[in-house]
Parts: sequence; C-alpha cells; structure tokens
Amino acid sequence: MFLWQYLTLLLLTTVQIYKAQRCEEFTDLNLGHAIIGTSLKIRLLLYTRDNGTCGTLVSHTDLSAHPQFNLSRPTTFVIHGYRPTGSPPVWVQKISELLLAREDLNVIVVDWNHGAANVNYLKAVENTYKAANNLTAFIKMLQEYGASLSSIHMIGVSLGAHMSGLIGANLKGFLGRITALDPAGPQFTGTPPERRLDPKDAQFVDVLHTDIDALGFREPLGHIDFYANGGTDQPGCPKTIFSGGAYFKCDHQRSVLLFLDSVVRTCVIKAFPCSSYEDFLDGNCLNCDRFGAAGCPVFGYDIIEWKEVLLRLNQTKTYFTTNPDSPFCMTNYRLEVMIWNKDVRWGYMTVKLHGNGKEAVATIDHKTSQFNKYTETNLFAQFDKDLQSVEKVSLKFSTGNVFKPKYKLRVLRIRLTHLERKERPLCRYDVLLEVNKEVTFRPISCEESNF
Repeated sequence: MFLWQYLTLLLLTTVQIYKAQRCEEFTDLNLGHAIIGTSLKIRLLLYTRDNGTCGTLVSHTDLSAHPQFNLSRPTTFVIHGYRPTGSPPVWVQKISELLLAREDLNVIVVDWNHGAANVNYLKAVENTYKAANNLTAFIKMLQEYGASLSSIHMIGVSLGAHMSGLIGANLKGFLGRITALDPAGPQFTGTPPERRLDPKDAQFVDVLHTDIDALGFREPLGHIDFYANGGTDQPGCPKTIFSGGAYFKCDHQRSVLLFLDSVVRTCVIKAFPCSSYEDFLDGNCLNCDRFGAAGCPVFGYDIIEWKEVLLRLNQTKTYFTTNPDSPFCMTNYRLEVMIWNKDVRWGYMTVKLHGNGKEAVATIDHKTSQFNKYTETNLFAQFDKDLQSVEKVSLKFSTGNVFKPKYKLRVLRIRLTHLERKERPLCRYDVLLEVNKEVTFRPISCEESNF
C-alpha cells in the first residue's frame, strides 16, 4: 500500500513538473494550403526574462494563475498579420528575445493564427475586428489587476497594426504606444479612422511603411511615419514574379527585419522629414532643426525618445534608405560639386571612400544631375557603411548614354560633408573626370578661406 501511494505521488509530481516546465509554442496549423473557414481562437503566450525562450499560455480571465506576470513591469504585445498558409511567423521567437534583452518586460505574443490563416483575405480582415475586441477585454482585465494603460506597448505587423489601433480606440487612446510595421493597405485604404489605425489610438503612434504600392498602407497613420526606401521597393527583394512567393511578401516583411535591427541597436538609422521621396533623394530635406537639440529622429524602438517634440509637431513624415541586408543603416554625406566646363553637363556620380582597408560606396543615380560652370551642385550621397577615417576618395562620372560623346567633367572643387558627425568637410580641387573612368585621390580638410 505504501509503495502504491509513493508511486502515485511520484507520478503526480512528475506531471506537475512537466506542466510547469512545458513551453507553449505559436500555433502551426501545418496546412500546406490555406484554410477556407475556421473558428477564431486567440492564444496569449507570455515571455519574461525568467522564461525568455519558453512561452507560457496565459488565461484570458484569471491572471492570478500566472505569478510571473509582474504588472509593475511594462507590457509589450506583439501581434502578427495575415498568415495564408498557417505557418508561424519566422521572426516571432526572435522579437521576444530581443525585446527582453533590451528591457525587463512582460512580452505577450498574440497568436491569432486561427483567425489570420484563411484563403479568403476578407475573412481575415473581419477576424481582425473580432480579435481586437477579445484583446480589449483582456487588457481591461489587466487594468483590474492594477496595470496602467500608459505602460502598454503594442507592436502590430500588417493586419496586426490595425488591430492594435482598434484596441487603442476601444481604450479611448490611453495606450502608451503603438508601433505599426507596414500596416495592411487592402480593405483599410479609404476607410474612416475608427475602422483602422490612426494617431488618436495611443499616446504615441510610430509607423513604418515598406510596401505602399502593394500590401501596405500608403498614407501617414501616426505621429511619425517612416518611409523606408520611399516605402516601396526594398533593396535585395526580388524584382520579378519569377522569384516566387518572395516577390509578393519580401517588401512587406522587411518592416519586421528593420525593426528587429533597431531593437538590437545593430546600427542607427537617421530619418529626415520630407514631403516626398524624390525631394529626399535630391537632398532638399536634410535640415532637422524642427526637432531641436534632439536632432534628426532615429527610426525604430528608440523613437520614443522624440515623443514630446513629435507630439508638438502633430504628424511628421520621414524618409530613409537602407542596405539590402543587416546592418541596414547607411551613412549620409552632402556632396557639393563645382565645375568649370563652359557647357552644361548632365550625368550621375559614384563616390567611394577608402580607409583602414575598407570601402564605402554611394551611387547617386536616381535621376540625372545638372552641372553648371561656377555653380555648386548639391548631391545627397548615401554610403553603404560608415568609415571612421577617410584616407582616399574615388569619383566616377557617367551619363548613362552610350551614344553621347564621352566628354570630360572639369571639377573645380568637390566637398564632402558628413551629416551626422561634427567634423571638418573633405575637399579636393582641380579634378578631371572622364566618363566612366574612376579617379582616386587623397582629400584634404576644407578651409573656409578656400572659398
């Protein structure tokens, strides 16, 4: 009898330990094809620094069952978007790990895959509104347990961005922050603010746009809107339909990768306020005086540091460019070119910086630039990396037209000014550039007296 009781107790203890250590994972519907109809089932997976890689399934009605859910810490919700195949987002585990590395949080991954996975996108949109009501009820329960709405941050991707907005609207805009990563465009474009994300949905709303010509939302939706690479074609993404599924989703998904880089602080991406991407590329929007001592806003997780100045500015539209891969940030210079050719010259400029065995490249080819005698042409040069010390500079002038005569560009002076570091500009005088021929030289520090 004693042995039987002992074995029973041992078995129950083992089961309890197993239950306590069991890790909940994001739902993998493992469809192989999109589902046509499904019930809306929402799972909330809690991650903290005590269980950073092991999700705990949270009750929608009884928070007392989760002592690790410490409401004295801020809470961040991560909400995915449309999942036509039912597969888990590839980034979902990574984002919780990176957020917890940055800050001591309660991270709740919202798994609404049963509502988001559907061959009928319109049904997934309909489920977005239903899921928003479900999560609103959960957050109200958090309030009853003492949580402050100001300490809640929603990070929503695509449909998840609008869901965050709907939740925020349900809570009268008292949520602390909403970060929207390429909010969905289809079925939301043209709808009134109460049916989608808008700046009134939280105390602070920051938005990233990466696919405004297809799956994303084109117009500004937040207190600050970032348009990466103009918000359309992202570097490194396929350009033709022959690349398969990546052609449709790469630009859209880039929003998550850019945000992850900002969380881990791989490098800093400065954004510039501008009315259009064309003006930005032309270098007409490099002034950040409106932000005061804070300077140009930084894209991503740390934009919250600009909250007060951005709220005073109401809505701010900004642009930046990126590399095809991480680290995504580019380094910005102003390039000033003055020629002494008698006739007007038109063309493109490629600049290379050399230092410490490394090379940084900037190609200024979004449109042909005009060069006039004794007139300074200002160009915006964006380099793929930052060199702390520039030993040599290479220039190449091209026209893009093989039928035109290969004339020469007689450069009276060039000046390169780093836009993020307070250091003396680099200059060079009397350089002769032949079309498509690279010229390398050592620059010197510019002096005011040099004219």
